[in-house]
Amino acid sequence: MRFGLTRSPSPSPVRQSKRSSTFGLQSDSESSSEENHDATESDTESSLSSSSSDSFCYRDESEIPLPPPRPRREFSSPAEQRYVEETLASIRLSIRHHDPYEEWEKQTRKDAFRTARREQRDAQSEHRARHSQRHAQEIARLNRVHEAQLADVQRQLATLQMKQQSDIDKYVQQWKERDRKQRDRIESTIKKEEDSLRARLEAEHRAREEEERKQKEAEEKQRAEEEKKRQEDEAKRKKQQEDDAEAKRLDEIEQKRKEQLQAEEAGRRQMGVTTAEDDWSEARKVLKNLKAGPMKTVKGTKELKSQWSAIRRQITPKIGQLTQDSESVNRITTQITALIQPMSPLPEPIYLASLSSLSKAILLQAETEVTAEKRSAIPLALVTSHFLATLPHFPDVFFAKLVQRAGGWPIPSAVPSRDADGTPWAGEDARTKAMGYRNSGANGERETAGEYVTRVAGLMRVYFLVMVAPTPPDRAPPPRMYQLPRFWAYFARMLGQPRLLETAVAAQVLHVALDVGGAEAVNVWGAQWVKLLELLYEGATKGIAGAGERLIGGQSAEGKAARVRVQLDVERIMQAIQG
Repeated sequence: MRFGLTRSPSPSPVRQSKRSSTFGLQSDSESSSEENHDATESDTESSLSSSSSDSFCYRDESEIPLPPPRPRREFSSPAEQRYVEETLASIRLSIRHHDPYEEWEKQTRKDAFRTARREQRDAQSEHRARHSQRHAQEIARLNRVHEAQLADVQRQLATLQMKQQSDIDKYVQQWKERDRKQRDRIESTIKKEEDSLRARLEAEHRAREEEERKQKEAEEKQRAEEEKKRQEDEAKRKKQQEDDAEAKRLDEIEQKRKEQLQAEEAGRRQMGVTTAEDDWSEARKVLKNLKAGPMKTVKGTKELKSQWSAIRRQITPKIGQLTQDSESVNRITTQITALIQPMSPLPEPIYLASLSSLSKAILLQAETEVTAEKRSAIPLALVTSHFLATLPHFPDVFFAKLVQRAGGWPIPSAVPSRDADGTPWAGEDARTKAMGYRNSGANGERETAGEYVTRVAGLMRVYFLVMVAPTPPDRAPPPRMYQLPRFWAYFARMLGQPRLLETAVAAQVLHVALDVGGAEAVNVWGAQWVKLLELLYEGATKGIAGAGERLIGGQSAEGKAARVRVQLDVERIMQAIQG
């Protein structure tokens, strides 16, 4: 039980928690320390003992100011004085009294507070653990959901890829089938045209025979002979006039072309570009030097000739054994390379003569096999490309032999009236041989125009395949006459020479070139190639430079058939571009 009195004023009060003074009365030390300890232990207990926490405290007893002097009070009676003294004694007794119940209550509150703090701490720890566990479980659940979604997306992607691949395979198969049908249609059209031309030629042949018979009957009459002679003279005169006018016009065009080439000569030399005449002269010079040098030396020496003949006899059958199989191509190229480049190098004359024999074997195989089946040109082109990159001097020798057997068509260029060294030809037969014509038959007669066209086409198919063949990354690029830009230059030169375009050989060679690389050239030259194809199509349908009587291929049977092939090739390429 506590008693409260009115506080006495203090000059400078300082609150402390260790010692306290209650209205100037000294409390029991044990009770005061107990209360201060309880105040530090719990805020709740401090609020309950308001008398201790709200009292003024000092650091030391010496700092406690003396109470002001109390005014002397006069008691009215001895009873009043006694009452005051008893009251003070009761207060002192209450202050010094030690109550066990209060101590037990204070200790109980402290224990309850500690228990509550411990339970709160355990509850918080358990709450944090449950929260962490729920968080981990939620993360694991989200990871499982994400993995399931990822697996589903991957399955869908795999399904789409399989569907896409299936569509691609279907489209490729459809394209192959359409291409096959188109080739069959083209071949059937060409065959029909050839049959029609063949029937027409036979009809014309029969008509000529009938006319010759009539002419023989007319020879018996003098008047008919004189009339016929007059008519022939008149026709010859007109034809001569037309030929002279045409020759004059072509000479003017040729003269302008030569003047333009002369004006551009400096620029061509600077860029390393040559003209058709330069290429033909260079090939002829290589051929003549080969014949006058190594070939003459080898053939004039018995030992060298024997060694060269042994190599040549092995080269020819190996070239004849080529097939479409890549293993066959690799095996034969390896064997021939071992013959021409053995471990101990051959003498230079034998080496060059062997290169000439190898070139001749390839070209003879092209003349015989490619004319019958154009796909047989592929292994020949592969073998040729390999040797062009691996055998020194083979590019020059092969091109010289190609010009020897095909004339000026590999360039293309018309064979001039003089040889490469400026000397005139020994005769018309020598110039005809330089043009690539060969003698056939037992009587040594010159081959027909149809045979010549077919043979040159087989040679040029191999040459064009070598041009458009991709160069493997481990090989050096081939010389310029075998590179892809030469394909464009070939067409540009051909279109610049109307005389060549009017021959049947030109039309057949253009057909071969378009069949080999016409479609792939669009990816290289784009719109410029399309313009060139337009010029070719115009020359095959409307005439060269718009002249309807001067068509590509001329008016011969072989030229007409080749012109139709050129027209169909251009249409096929344009359809592929537009499709």
